[in-house]
Amino acid sequence: MPFPKGFVWGAASASYQVEGGYNEDGKGLSIWDVFCRIEGNIENNENGDTACDAYHRFAEDVQLLSDMGLSAYRFSVSWPRVMPDGRGAVNTKGLAYYDRLIDLLIEKGIEPYVTLYHWDLPLALEREGGWQSRSTAEAFAEYAACIAGHFNGRVKNYFTLNEPECSVHLGYSKGTHAPGKKLTEIECIACAHNLLLAHGLGVRAIRQNSAGKVNVGIASTGKLCYPQKNSEKNLAAAREASFAIDSGNIFFNHAVFLDPVILGRYPAGLSGAISSFGDGVSADDLAVISEPIDMLGVNIYNGSEVDETGEKTKKYPGFPRTGVKWPVTPEVMHYGIRWLYERYNLPIFITENGQACNDRIFLDGKIHDPDRIDFLHRYLHELEKVCSSGIPVKGYFHWSLTDNFEWEHGYTDRFGLVFVDYRTCGRIRKDSSYWYAEYISENTER
Repeated sequence: MPFPKGFVWGAASASYQVEGGYNEDGKGLSIWDVFCRIEGNIENNENGDTACDAYHRFAEDVQLLSDMGLSAYRFSVSWPRVMPDGRGAVNTKGLAYYDRLIDLLIEKGIEPYVTLYHWDLPLALEREGGWQSRSTAEAFAEYAACIAGHFNGRVKNYFTLNEPECSVHLGYSKGTHAPGKKLTEIECIACAHNLLLAHGLGVRAIRQNSAGKVNVGIASTGKLCYPQKNSEKNLAAAREASFAIDSGNIFFNHAVFLDPVILGRYPAGLSGAISSFGDGVSADDLAVISEPIDMLGVNIYNGSEVDETGEKTKKYPGFPRTGVKWPVTPEVMHYGIRWLYERYNLPIFITENGQACNDRIFLDGKIHDPDRIDFLHRYLHELEKVCSSGIPVKGYFHWSLTDNFEWEHGYTDRFGLVFVDYRTCGRIRKDSSYWYAEYISENTER
């Protein structure tokens, strides 16, 4: 069996993308609640006010997880649902929602993996400067302490931040995500630093407020490369290219965020106005940021093939692509994870992987998604190679459990194992969900 006994099989979601209930039971507004109200920010001017209505239908989703035989669910907590102003007063009704969700997961034998921040920053904190302000990192520590203390004994696995690379690049540089700002590179690296401070302070807060053993990590994304051919020169070039910092987009890079977190330093290669930024960071800040973690989460969808010089190869006409035109490159699952483990030497979870398809209800009432099945089969085959090589990959979370609100693309992109009819929020399992369940059963040691 390619996957050992105890390997974690799950699916993932994020609060703003699935919950809805945006103004119910004392929840505060997030930056996304406001960003989506601005004409033209989101395709079809859609928003997450209702999303998949998981706030009311979470029990259905837990049953779907159980029906698929999944052992874990990675979901994020909505910071403004729990702390409407980002700090201070706690909304007990918001916590009660997560009580119900977590208790039901545990009852069904499904382990909760909690992400504390998946981009829905409380609006009150953004009005004070958001991630441009160090005080947001301090507020995050208060929030993390609240969550860890409240769920002490029930939640044993936490990811502090999801894709801080995207928070900075898309939210504060390109402006295509909330809060929709277009800051300078030096202003953006300061945002990145504050996010990393939040991570480190959050790690400390989780440990200080948990009585038993907890596993804490961060979920990262970024450029990863794989070799055109299996030569030592090409392997070395792909490894080096994966962590090289590209001028013009320094933020979609694992090293910019993970080197400080795991290695305790900013990487060499920062250029332009921020070339001296890493040298100016205090030892005290780096000590906070590099608070030891137990696991590394990796969100991996596609990568770049490079030749022996490290240059990207040209994709041939008609190269396979997903519904959102991302290239299908299963090799990156093998080589990318290998490079990350060699550099950081931490147990790895695949915290997101999947593809968008143009799913629809067929005349037989079912959702046939052979493209997604083929994608999963190819990527999981590469993951088998990683596990067989001895790299400690501990689990895999498919993105996503259900179709959901896909940020600036609204409801046009469907990533789920479960189809959501947004007219009613009814759920229908796709063919891929049955394939995934069967694959797990046939390929995991019992």
